[in-house]
Amino acid sequence: MTALRRLLDPLPLSVLLMASLTLGLAPFAPEPHVWEKLKMLAAGTLTQPIDIFDLAMHGLPWLLLLLKLTIGRPARG
Repeated sequence: MTALRRLLDPLPLSVLLMASLTLGLAPFAPEPHVWEKLKMLAAGTLTQPIDIFDLAMHGLPWLLLLLKLTIGRPARG
């Protein structure tokens, strides 16, 4: 069992989904921080340390959810 799978196994999918929908999208208006920071990253303007921290904080729930849905699944066979 990989170290990443050991990290993801105890995290319930429902908790990761709720974290993604709340922390991952907060604040909801005028646009979610994670979307704003991803646009800044694509434009090359994500240079301030607070913006990088914001991307990490608001993007982590989405990253963990994605990893749980892909890597966290038990092997078939």
